[in-house]
Amino acid sequence: MKRFLVLAAAGLLTACSTSQVDLSPIAGSITYKGQPHTRLKNAPVGSRIPHEFRNQFGERISETYVIEPDRSLRIIDRHRIDGPFDD
Repeated sequence: MKRFLVLAAAGLLTACSTSQVDLSPIAGSITYKGQPHTRLKNAPVGSRIPHEFRNQFGERISETYVIEPDRSLRIIDRHRIDGPFDD
């Protein structure tokens, strides 16, 4: 029984560490209509790039991108900005 629990816990931890959320671009995202034409040549691979914009409902959205080895951008985080200064 103890062996089963250890194997089950190891399987769950592996599933958690290897799962990756795929965020599709939305209107306003840098990569909404494909990758940008200009490549980020000077930024190191793995660099994070923040981007803020308003979506189609007027909400402030913040996205974070990472530069991939092929110099493309991948969205790694997106959240809505709620705040008292939201105009």
